[in-house]
Amino acid sequence: MSMRRLVTTESGFAAALAQLTSFESAQNSTLDATVAEIVEAVKTRGDEALLEYTRRFDRMEVTSAGQLELSQAELHKALAELPAEQRTALTEAARRIKIFHERQRAESWAYTEADGTVLGQQVTALDRVGLYVPGGKAAYPSSVLMNAIPAHVAGVEDIVMVVPTPHGVRNNLVLAAAALAGVTRAFTVGGAQAVAALAYGTHTIPAVDKIVGPGNAYVAAAKRRVFGQVGIDMVAGPSEILIIADGTTPADWVAMDLFSQAEHDEMAQAILLCPDAAYLDQVAAAVARLLPNQPRKEVIAASLTGRGALILVRSLEEACAISNQIAPEHLELSVTDGERWLKSIRHAGAIFVGRYSSESLGDYCAGPNHVLPTGRTARFSSPLGVYDFQKRSSIIVVSCAGADTLGAVAATLAHGEGLNAHAQSASLRTSWYIDPDLK
Repeated sequence: MSMRRLVTTESGFAAALAQLTSFESAQNSTLDATVAEIVEAVKTRGDEALLEYTRRFDRMEVTSAGQLELSQAELHKALAELPAEQRTALTEAARRIKIFHERQRAESWAYTEADGTVLGQQVTALDRVGLYVPGGKAAYPSSVLMNAIPAHVAGVEDIVMVVPTPHGVRNNLVLAAAALAGVTRAFTVGGAQAVAALAYGTHTIPAVDKIVGPGNAYVAAAKRRVFGQVGIDMVAGPSEILIIADGTTPADWVAMDLFSQAEHDEMAQAILLCPDAAYLDQVAAAVARLLPNQPRKEVIAASLTGRGALILVRSLEEACAISNQIAPEHLELSVTDGERWLKSIRHAGAIFVGRYSSESLGDYCAGPNHVLPTGRTARFSSPLGVYDFQKRSSIIVVSCAGADTLGAVAATLAHGEGLNAHAQSASLRTSWYIDPDLK
């Protein structure tokens, strides 16, 4: 296996980079039709459809929807029965994630104008959110923490978790994480049917206001379909890492950092930018030497071959410019003077500065959220956070004197737009208003 090599000074580089970083996220029409059918069935038939799809897709023998719910006792039992090392690690990760996200909590505010008019903003939490947690081939307790803890910190009172458990096999780490993170209700159901249940509600699963959390293509398609009925966090694409290196970080470290994202799936992307050609050779050699010992070596090889690259740049300035163009999900500034180059970065989901800041620490326990924008959406999107579980209401308290001043402004603008009722509504509250019928 060998990673593609690109050089920015060669003709055709721009086109090669564009092709490398493009990802077709359009829905497969067959998949989309299947998801539409599932969503409509759950919307119209509720628990009956939910049980039907759970039996079909998760191969679970369930006869009533009540069998799908996990009790709080089961969640806390899973936490209590974890091996001490796992329980300690999970608890420490939860602690750090909570500390970080507590700093994001927005507060209400207001100010009073000279005439007594009060203007402000009232911040409130969403009432109920749904958390989708992947199950099956892999289980992600870290996703439970990263999605549920910010909601809990925001003040969400009802956090509903859905997680598929194929053949009825439950992952204790996921259940334990739910107990730690403050999940209030949990159900062993997954796929598009779980998303539909959260969006529209069934007799057993309550409808939520927003759905967050990662999932497969069916889950992503379902989230797209129910958006508007509920809010969603994002529709994430394959995982991405871009590393800017100056050649001072051990090549083995960088190779393993590339692996850390490539092992997610074959469509994940791992790119290294460096102005030192000899260092790129060292990393390529490290990749070849370390890959055979990786348990997921086939997935890593497919990812690095298909969507990975080692790119020789003119300078670190050019590397930063290319990074801003790519707007990666994860960006490592593996350089000696990282804070200097941090100022040049404008678009990235999460930025890891310095040789010791591996992306994997951000995935699990550093504290910032690991739910990040992908597919260049970091140009206009941010990591998941407390602000995703809060909303703002504008507060307008107009005084008698303020009604005179503002009424004149509003009436003038309303007349200009041809909206007479707007103008009269504003004018009626002023001291100078003359009823047109009395003229």
